[in-house]
Amino acid sequence: MKPTIWDMHIHLDFFQNAQQAAEDAASNGLGMFAVTVTPQGYQNINANLQNPENVIIGVGLHPWWAADGRCSRNDAEKAADLIQSTRYVGEIGLDASPKHVPEGSLEKQTEIFTLLCQACAETDLPEGKRILSIHSVKAGTLTLDILERSGCLDKCCCIFHWFTGSSDELNRAVRSGCMFSVNEMMLRTRRGREYVRQLPENRILLETDLPPGRDIIYPTENILLSLNKTLDELHMIRGNDMTSKLCENSERIINNFITLNTNKKSGISA
Repeated sequence: MKPTIWDMHIHLDFFQNAQQAAEDAASNGLGMFAVTVTPQGYQNINANLQNPENVIIGVGLHPWWAADGRCSRNDAEKAADLIQSTRYVGEIGLDASPKHVPEGSLEKQTEIFTLLCQACAETDLPEGKRILSIHSVKAGTLTLDILERSGCLDKCCCIFHWFTGSSDELNRAVRSGCMFSVNEMMLRTRRGREYVRQLPENRILLETDLPPGRDIIYPTENILLSLNKTLDELHMIRGNDMTSKLCENSERIINNFITLNTNKKSGISA
């Protein structure tokens, strides 16, 4: 069954029942952008998931893993090599929150993120632009600087996952052509609700960021419930049912029909 809706940021490799979850999702018309946090995680899920017609899998190296040493420069180079053969990359990015990462780790994160962005931008693929799912916490300006310097803003489809930056950073990201995947947790905050009210509708995607832990059995019904809660909140915030539009947005970028020129230079309304 062709997906009728997409979860554009989900950690399928954290599921003990990943194969069953993917199959149940397919039966329910749900597509998944399965992001990973390490290159080994990408290789494992890529090798073990059978016939995932509704799943795309991203090469990832999460900034938390870079920050605390769980992933080394060698892991980053491995991820950069893996990127050469796929359109899908994530979760990558930067995190400067002392709640999440050791003090002084931003330099190490920046080195790794820069390497991965350069790998994303330096090699063109015949099937189209790479799609990047990007984590950025208290580092929006630096994240955008690296995406710009590396060429990713021009050569890739850059998706900010659960955006929490400043309004100036949001405006810059919109002007740069970025997209934004939103979830129910983001919409519980005043800032998150205001941001999705302002965003152009052709830049919004759905996500769950599930499951809530690692190595757990997690029912597909809960994924669908989370997506539906987000859709209901978007309807209330924006005043219209966005289900069809959000599916259209996902299908457009996944199938490489990336037409992001609308509103690219105009920013967003206050």
